[in-house]
Formats: sequence, C-alpha cells, structure tokens
Amino acid sequence: MLNNFCRRPLWEVGAVLSAVAMGRRPADTVIRNARLVNVCTGELQANIDVAIAEGRIALVGDAAHCVGEGTEVIDAAGACLAPGFMDGHIHVESSMMTVRGYAEAVLPHGTTGIYMDPHEIGNVLGLPGVRLMIDEAALTPLKNMVTVPSCVPAVPGFEDTGAAVGPDEIREMMTWPAVVGLGEMMNFPGVLSGSEHTFGELAETLKADKVVTGHFSIPDTGRALNAYIASGVRCCHESTRPEDVLEKIRRGMYALLREGSAWHDLHEIVRAITENHVDTRFVCLISDDTHPHTLCAEGHLDHLVRRAVEEGLDPVTAIQMVTINVATCFRMDHELGSVTPGKCADLVLLDDLKNLRVTRVLIDGVTVAADGRLTVDLPHFRFPDWARSSMHVGRTMTAADFRIPAPEGAGDTVRARAIEIIPARVGNYERIVELPVRNGLVEGDVSRDLCKCFVFERHNATGSFGCGFVTGFGLKRGAMAQTVAHDAHNLLVTGTNDEDMALAANTLIECGGGLCAVCDGKVLGLVPLPIAGLMNDKPAAEMDALIEELSRAWRDIGCEIVSPFMTLALVPLACLPELRLTNRGLVDCRTFRFVDLFVK
Repeated sequence: MLNNFCRRPLWEVGAVLSAVAMGRRPADTVIRNARLVNVCTGELQANIDVAIAEGRIALVGDAAHCVGEGTEVIDAAGACLAPGFMDGHIHVESSMMTVRGYAEAVLPHGTTGIYMDPHEIGNVLGLPGVRLMIDEAALTPLKNMVTVPSCVPAVPGFEDTGAAVGPDEIREMMTWPAVVGLGEMMNFPGVLSGSEHTFGELAETLKADKVVTGHFSIPDTGRALNAYIASGVRCCHESTRPEDVLEKIRRGMYALLREGSAWHDLHEIVRAITENHVDTRFVCLISDDTHPHTLCAEGHLDHLVRRAVEEGLDPVTAIQMVTINVATCFRMDHELGSVTPGKCADLVLLDDLKNLRVTRVLIDGVTVAADGRLTVDLPHFRFPDWARSSMHVGRTMTAADFRIPAPEGAGDTVRARAIEIIPARVGNYERIVELPVRNGLVEGDVSRDLCKCFVFERHNATGSFGCGFVTGFGLKRGAMAQTVAHDAHNLLVTGTNDEDMALAANTLIECGGGLCAVCDGKVLGLVPLPIAGLMNDKPAAEMDALIEELSRAWRDIGCEIVSPFMTLALVPLACLPELRLTNRGLVDCRTFRFVDLFVK
C-alpha cells in the first residue's frame, strides 16, 4: 500500500540512507547503547545503535561511523528501544476530544500512529465532517491513517442519522491521501445476506487496493464467519470470547484484542493465546474507545501492553501486537512497525520491559515527547460554525415528552422488554419485566433498577423517538442525557423521573450537545461537546476534569459502574446483541427486527 505518512518517501532518500549506512555521509541523529526490541525476530538485543537520516532509519547495529559534526547523539544508556506504537482501531471522537487534543494526550505514551475510524462524526456531519478531522490531524505529528466510515447508518432502516454513506461516497473517499481502508463493516447482516449496497462498498475499497476492517459481533464461528472473511474483511475487534479470537486467526483474519475505557475484554479473550500457545502474528492490541481520564491516568497503548503482560503475555510479544502486527495487518510493514533499515524512524524508548514507562518518542526521527511531556507545539484548528451547530431537535422538551402510555386494556402492571447492560462489556441482555401502571402510564421502578430510556432524533427535527426501559445502571434518582449515542448519535436520555429527564435533554439542546447528569431540577455535571455534539477542543487535562465532575454526579445519583457514559452510549447501537433502542424503536439485534415494547 502506498504510504503517505512519512516525512520523505523512500524512493527520494534511499541513496542518502545508503550513504549514511556506509559512512560516506553523517546521520542526522544516532541513538546509542540501546536494547533493541526486535519485533522481527522476537529478540531483545543489547548494545544496539540506530542511525537516522531524512526521517528514516539508515542503519541498525554499530553506528559509530555514522556520527558527524552535526549529528544529534541520543544516549539510550541501556534503555529499551522499540518501534512507535500504533492503534489499529480507534474512534478519536470517543475520547470527546478533537484530534489535536487526542494527539496531545497519546504522543507522550509512545503512540506514533493510529488507524482512525471517524464514523461518529460521519454519522452526524457526513463526508465534510470526516474531512475536518483529517485536516486537523495533518497539523499534528501523530500519523493518522484513516479508515473511512462504512456504515452510516450502522444498520440501514433501523435508525436516523445526519448523513448517509454508500458506494459512491466510499469511491470518493478512497482517493483521499490519508485514507488506507474502510472503517469497521458493522453491517455484517448485509454481508451475510448479499446486500448489493454493502458489497458495493467492499468492492470500492478492494478496487482501490485498500484494507477492509470488520465488526463481527455474533457467536457464529462457522459458516457466517467464513462468509464474512471471504467477502474481503481483514480484521475484527469484536471478539468477546477466546473461541472468537482463535477461530478468526485460524482463518487468517487479524484479531484485534480490545481494552478500552469501558470495554475490558482482554482478560477473557487473551486466553485464546495463553491457553492454546498459538502463533500471535495475526493478533493486535487496540483501544477502540478511550476517554481522557484513562489517557491521563493510565496511558494509551503503553497501558494496553502492560495489561497484556499482566495477563500472561511476554512483553516482546505484546509490543509486536502494537507495532509490526498492526503494520502487517494494514499492509504497511514495508514502511512502519519495525526498527529496521529504510523504515520510518518512529521510535519509542522505554525504561525497561517491566514498567514499560515511555521516556522518549520520535516520529520521523524528531523527538516529539520526552519524560511524559510534549516537546513540540501543536497548532490550533478552528472548526467552522456549521460543525458547531448540529443539535436540530426542533423543540424544547417537557415532562410530558417522557410519558409512556400503557397498552389498551392494561391493568395495574404490564410486561415489557428491558435492556440489561453488562458493565465493562459491549453486549447486553433482553429481559422481560413487570412494570407498574399509574393513571394509564407505565412507570419505571427504582427499587428494581428499572429506568425509562428515550432516544430522540436530533439531526433533522423529524420528531421521531423510541422509548423503552434499561436496567443495570443503579440509578436511585435524577436523570442523565448524552448526544454521544452510537452510532447515529441522537439525543439519548434515561432517568428516574420525567421532570429531570426533560431538564437533562434541554441542557444538551441549549449547549450544542454533550453529556450531563441532573437531579431534583439541578444540573450536577455537564461536559459540553459543541463540535458535532461529540467533541470539545479543550486539552486532555481540562476534559478529564469535566468528565471527573460528571462521574461524581453519576455516583451521586446512584451509578457506580465503570465508564457509565460509554456503556449508555451503546444502548442505541443496533449492530450489537441483544436488544437496542434507536429513535425508531426497540431492535432485536439477533434477528434484526423491530419488536414491541410490551409483551402480551
């Protein structure tokens, strides 16, 4: 695959690199006395130098003859030297920061490249929104390889979005230099059923000789998985069981092991490797969705490597999963992912392989972070007004908007479907519950952790909405709302009483979107996300403080689960089992049919 992400193409500087390696020309930079994490052989090699010129590696070995009068010499003093870390699947919008803020947060942790799937902003603002993120990313040193949104909407016919993407849009985006592939193909029902629309998108990607990334979240590892892979999908991050991982890599699909802020899958799925002792070349570590607190307190891919080691993986193997394996997955290992001659000089120095603390980060041979701090300035990017005006609900909410009429002929109780969330996991359960009826209206039941939940269309003021009930958040009072509501990102509200639910909804309508928690008529916590209702251009530390205030508010109203706003955000995602709620109603995501709220 053509690489547009290094400072200079190899064909331009190959002669210079050769001259530096032979000692005819001095290197720009030489790193001395490192312990090389050789991801090509799985070795840890002592006393290794690396010579860098024109942003690329000229020599690995003894580089004493490459040092000239103007050469910068970095003494690694026995520290470990690894390739720069790359995240093979990440939604920057889920950090609630723009690419600049995200880069500011992850660069000091050794992340030199990301494979960004901007389908969140694509669902709200379409292709112009995607271009905004690409343009902003170009102002940062972070290498931003883009996999363009494939499923806008995620599952056609089940939700309303602010835009739509089809084969024509995919064909256009495949010509953009920053694009390396197709974002996660969540519409696996379309693949399995032979949808012309779905295969049109796959065809445009494959004709452009780019990578198709996947999202296969059902447990059928037989004919369905084979059919999905055979369509051209190269990787998948939706494994939640060890057998999912094992069958995918056995079939030549890259299994992307997820460990995000809310989705803690690694502990379970890493057993596919630790218990079966299989080759790991088809395995990567990815974060998918990470919020600012995780990035500030724990790190990014360095945190994932530490977690993998805690779960029993060898450190060198874990580092391969964020370097060479990722580059190979995206057919870019000829340029990225290893400390070898000719490759881009994207490098990470680590104190050792026990603590895995990142001490220096270089991109294209330039130090961009050291000892946990950026060493370069990141220019600001101005988002246009149209990107900050995405809340089009069309009205102010009242408590009456959150009433759920009982079905005709109902007595004192009704049987209804409820969504039971699973903390720290992406799946959920469908439950049949009994709910009280008062004055002809169906109510939640706080004593049994059953709350009302609504999704309102917010892109074109259509007035459409879906309603249901959720359990698992532990709310005792108040309400919460958010416009981060995958993937259509409509206005999502849940709570214990209609008045607070209306306040929460109106608070977000007024501020242009975001997350909030309210109780007894007061706003307890608010994270404004004015850019597409998804992001804020504040730096990571400020966003972390806002989100921590919101987290305290959630705890105050009874919710104790990890990253509750990320878990709530998946309630409308109609491509994950079992039961989901969109602005069009309840969706059984095992049969992909709308179902009634009330059960006879």
